[in-house]
Amino acid sequence: MTSGITALGDWLAVPAVVCLWAAVLIRTRSAVRCREQRGLLLAVATAAAAMTLNLPAVVDYAMRNPGHGHTVGLTRNLIGVLSAGAVLYFVAATTRGRRLQRAACAATVAYLGTLVALDLAAPSHGTHTMPAHGDPVPSTAYWLVLISAHLLANTVCVSVCWRYSRRTDSPGLAAGLWLFGLGTALAGLFWLAYLFKALYATVWPMPYLPLLMNLHGLLRAAALLVPVLFLLRRTLADSATAWRLWPLWRDLVQAVPHVVLTRARGSRLAELLWPPVPRTLLAYRKVIETRDAILILNEYVAPGVPELARGHVAEAGIPGPLQDAAVLACVLKEARQAKLAGLPQQQGEESPVYLSAAAAAPEGSGLDEEKQFLVAVAQAYGSPATGSFSPALPVPPAPPRK
Repeated sequence: MTSGITALGDWLAVPAVVCLWAAVLIRTRSAVRCREQRGLLLAVATAAAAMTLNLPAVVDYAMRNPGHGHTVGLTRNLIGVLSAGAVLYFVAATTRGRRLQRAACAATVAYLGTLVALDLAAPSHGTHTMPAHGDPVPSTAYWLVLISAHLLANTVCVSVCWRYSRRTDSPGLAAGLWLFGLGTALAGLFWLAYLFKALYATVWPMPYLPLLMNLHGLLRAAALLVPVLFLLRRTLADSATAWRLWPLWRDLVQAVPHVVLTRARGSRLAELLWPPVPRTLLAYRKVIETRDAILILNEYVAPGVPELARGHVAEAGIPGPLQDAAVLACVLKEARQAKLAGLPQQQGEESPVYLSAAAAAPEGSGLDEEKQFLVAVAQAYGSPATGSFSPALPVPPAPPRK
């Protein structure tokens, strides 16, 4: 059982390091611009560096030469302490605790100096290790200082991350803090096992440690990539909205082309692959231009058309929640045809008021609700029920001759 867990942990070593470095490379450009994200980026980057130096291939290479082993071991532990300090700095930046930021920097410098001093004071030695049997190398004091640095940083980080992940209103921040806190908790268990090994020679947890450390790396990589995942989800949702709005938008702006901010692409697929506006604004522009076109087409709705559209939708058996969108789609079809045919505007009628209210979606709703409403209108616009709508309006009598 334990051998299988150890093998799984060893197998995860390379994927964890690769994921950490990939997350650092992906997030570097945007994270350096945000003060709260800089500490997180530094914590993940230093953890990636320390875990890279702890890869089996690197350790095997270092063990061939005692001098290399000592350099690699000391460097790995110093980077690990720097990572612990970066963790505290990230927590302080997230919670805006300036005292904690200063304390993290001071403690990091003190721990680094202490480790170097203890390493120099120890007898001549090779790689830094805590063997299953025998005394730790270079000394027990060295390892207790190293372990205390990690346990202090991890304990504070887990406490703050879990507390603020429940308080924040941002789903992205909550998810990032939760993942980072969980990864840090696993790292805390890793160092707690080393503490028991140093103090009481407890060895039973040792087979589980590679799995704990590498899962910690994967979770920290995921925490760093949370904003990317949320951005990707929002981009996919906006792309889907723009794709669904395209048929309705295309027909409406054909009648009122001046509402379009930039020249459109020739097809729906081209618009999605090479948007004429920044991709983050594609769905927003489609919604705004569709709404503006609807408001202009208000003036071309003949009297009585909205009532006929309501009756037609009721006869078609369209479900209640979709009836408003279907009615608006029918009315827009007639208003567009009237505009393209050059018919005069309908001034002073009640239909513009109806269309304005329907186009704006439920009162007090936000952009997301308006997107959903207009997508429903677009779907109804291309439905057979809308295609079969043809109002038979009474022809007004000719004025009497004088």
